[in-house]
Amino acid sequence: MILSNWMASLLAGFVAVQAAFAIDITVNDQGSLSKAAKQVATDMMNYYNDRDSKDIPGKFDGTWWEGGSMFMILIQYWFLTGDDQFNAAVQEGMYWQKGDDDFFPSNYSSYLGNDDQVFWGLAAMTAAELNFPEEDGQPSWVSLAQGVFNTQVPRWDTSTCKGGLRWQIWPYQDGYQTKNAISNGGLFQLSARLALYTHNQTYAQWAERIWDWSASTPLLKEKNWNIADSTTPATQCTDHGDWQWTYNYATYISGAAYMHNYTNGTESKWKEGVEGLLGTSEQFYPTKGFGKDDGSILVEITCEAIEKCDRNQRTFKAYFASWLAWLTLIVPGTSDQIMPKLQTSAVAATKTCVKDGHLCGIQWYMQASDGTDGLEQQLAVLGVLNANMVPLKNAAPYSSDNGGTSKSNPNAGTNSSNTNTLIQKPITTGDRAGAGILTVIFVTGWVVAITWMIRGG
Repeated sequence: MILSNWMASLLAGFVAVQAAFAIDITVNDQGSLSKAAKQVATDMMNYYNDRDSKDIPGKFDGTWWEGGSMFMILIQYWFLTGDDQFNAAVQEGMYWQKGDDDFFPSNYSSYLGNDDQVFWGLAAMTAAELNFPEEDGQPSWVSLAQGVFNTQVPRWDTSTCKGGLRWQIWPYQDGYQTKNAISNGGLFQLSARLALYTHNQTYAQWAERIWDWSASTPLLKEKNWNIADSTTPATQCTDHGDWQWTYNYATYISGAAYMHNYTNGTESKWKEGVEGLLGTSEQFYPTKGFGKDDGSILVEITCEAIEKCDRNQRTFKAYFASWLAWLTLIVPGTSDQIMPKLQTSAVAATKTCVKDGHLCGIQWYMQASDGTDGLEQQLAVLGVLNANMVPLKNAAPYSSDNGGTSKSNPNAGTNSSNTNTLIQKPITTGDRAGAGILTVIFVTGWVVAITWMIRGG
């Protein structure tokens, strides 16, 4: 009994010490949130600066796409807090990895997926929308986003499933046999944001085309607003991989929100899409099996409970939280549904930031250290802290006619030496962007595609 009391006291003391070092926040308080975000961002950048590949700006050890996603969150951080200490690193990494103004650098192009590339495009789009500083002599942020669009649209594969992007780009990649939600949803979101920023109708046409195609497959079921993670060309996209991921939902919700704003609310499909997908995304606030079971803390439900989240999956909540927070500014009336749970999630998330005094975990519902730490954990927590500052800043994303300073170049990326695509059909006149934005000839057949790759690759 004496030993049990001693152990209980020791445990209580350990918990008290953890609490003393935890990052505390007050929601709806800019100063509190900024201070916490600065600590989390600093620790994240310490991981970045200590990586083995630190001599290659923007390149992470063992992965490439996470650089773009981290910079996207850091651009938001700068805009929301005014802290510019990481701006030079963001600019250096973004420009270093820009490839031929399309974020398809030759060093990595042989193994990338469409989702990898589009995250860099979304980072550039974020920089354009928030007037992130541009360097003289470098391409504009919005043009880099346009370069991604211009290299991805020719990969739209009508040879199977009547359309859609494959997950990975080359036939020798395993992911080439899959069409997935994040690749198609990513291009959908990018197209919608380009439409709102530039007011070029072709981007809107492509956004609608991608949405409608997705809705013809299990990737986006408008009947019950479920998003399947993947489907396969081998079945003409009738099968479905049903793992549920936060970022799949968030990318489609966000794109629908931008289209709702772009159309001035005149097309009911976009509002219905936002509302329907917000409804099904409630599954990521589970009421059973996680922590206090109160349904107010964001959880990556497919992998967290079984402690099987890989490094990619540990970042997904950052995008879900931040994209939904920005949504509240472009679709009025959504804040009451979105922000309260992002607030409780932020409080829970920062309570995990106790390893070594301030390093964060990923299982926020534990509201204590889960024994893990890493750049991805920091990124996820920074994303939800950013989300809580969005309504306090109350500045909707800029556009070309509403404060945006980044200059459009609709032909960006079209002269790329890395436009490696399996291209199928000519796009109709209505699918071209102004003066030749998509002047790409689609070639049919495997023999032609492979011959092209051998000669040009």
